Amino acid sequence: MKHLSKIVLATLLVFGFTSVKAQDANNPWGIGVGVNAVDFFPTGNDSPLGGYFDEYFNSGDHWNVLPALSKISVSRYIGAGLVAELGGTINQIDKYGDRSISDLSYYSVDGSLDYSLRAMLNGGWIDPVIGVGGSYVWIGDGDDEDFENFSQPTLNGKLGLNFWFSDNIALTLESRYKHAFDAEGARHFQHAAGIKFIFGGADTDGDGIYDKDDECPEVAGLPEFNGCPDTDGDGIEDRQDACPNEAGLAEFDGCPDTDGDGIADPDDECPEVAGTAEMNGCPDADGDGVKDSEDDCPDEAGPAENNGCPFEDKDGDGVLDKDDECPEVAGTAANNGCPEPTVEVVNELNEYSKTVLFDLNKATIRPESEEALESIHDIMHEYSNTIFHIEGHTDSQGSDEYNLKLSKERAASVREWLVNNGIPANRLTSEGYGESQPIASNSTSKGRQENRRVEISLDKDKEMKNTNN
Repeated sequence: MKHLSKIVLATLLVFGFTSVKAQDANNPWGIGVGVNAVDFFPTGNDSPLGGYFDEYFNSGDHWNVLPALSKISVSRYIGAGLVAELGGTINQIDKYGDRSISDLSYYSVDGSLDYSLRAMLNGGWIDPVIGVGGSYVWIGDGDDEDFENFSQPTLNGKLGLNFWFSDNIALTLESRYKHAFDAEGARHFQHAAGIKFIFGGADTDGDGIYDKDDECPEVAGLPEFNGCPDTDGDGIEDRQDACPNEAGLAEFDGCPDTDGDGIADPDDECPEVAGTAEMNGCPDADGDGVKDSEDDCPDEAGPAENNGCPFEDKDGDGVLDKDDECPEVAGTAANNGCPEPTVEVVNELNEYSKTVLFDLNKATIRPESEEALESIHDIMHEYSNTIFHIEGHTDSQGSDEYNLKLSKERAASVREWLVNNGIPANRLTSEGYGESQPIASNSTSKGRQENRRVEISLDKDKEMKNTNN
């Protein structure tokens, strides 16, 4: 018993500060091995036996110990602190109380229901156990005529201590009283010491890591991440991976950097093309501070207010080349950088328009007007961004209604000829004004002739896109 006390004390000193767990739902199965001692003395009042618990620890005089592995058990956690245990022991009996006897064989099959008091001690490494159960015991085969062979069941009570010095291993000490009803002399105590190994924890997600050690018990994972998954296999567990479905780098919290520009894809507005942090991962080829996707001139540096293009005006007309529809020819801002007809050009058009003749009281253009119309066409063609307005006028002879109708038809005829000969319809408008805008007196033949005319002017109030045919 002195040696046993030393073993227990050493165990307490070595493992006293270790945080451990006991047999429970996470480690339901246990296997125990050890040695046992049988003591008949403290179970009676007549020699050679003493009174109950008399000389209980007198191992030298009364204990029968087989110096070999003599106890084995299997146990299963049931729940609520209860453990069911089934075991077997063997021994050699040569002491019956104070008397020596011939060697008797001892065999026992034991079952018990044990209850752990560990929870009352705040779950520490010391685990007191109480239990009840029964055994079937065989004692006999010896030559001592004073000891009757014994073979019958016993009712057992158990006290024990488990010292958990790791999550799965405990030093066990126990003492059982085995009460035999039919053979008073066969009542005895059986003490045991050994090692218990527990295993077989729950593994809800089937990843081979018991739930008690699994930080993600509902999702299959990896041992290196304590049971948590790494879906994309990038070495960063999903809980810490900002991109759990895309393999990435630790420096980007598990997200990839496809273009290798040092900016993680989720933060990179151009993840397929290397760029700069200032441009949120997009390139700026000309270094003008305007990213290429928004730079109208990605290979020429220019300010943001000019959409990344340089302020160029090759023809010097005050309209930047980027907005100039005629960048090689000076024009006006009103005409998108293209030239507009001067007063001289408009006068020239009207000199030709005066020679456009119509059949009497008709809108039909006479053949001899062909040369004048071609000249008008050529001038209009030079000013491709200009909208021209064709006006029809008459003298005062005839009714106002008739004159207005005739003037509109003649202006439309000139417009139609020009359209048919290549001037875009959206660059021409026409209107008839009848006798309402005379330029000479209608009292004379000469004045009336001057009033019967076609005039051409610039239509600055209408944009080409809104012009009707």
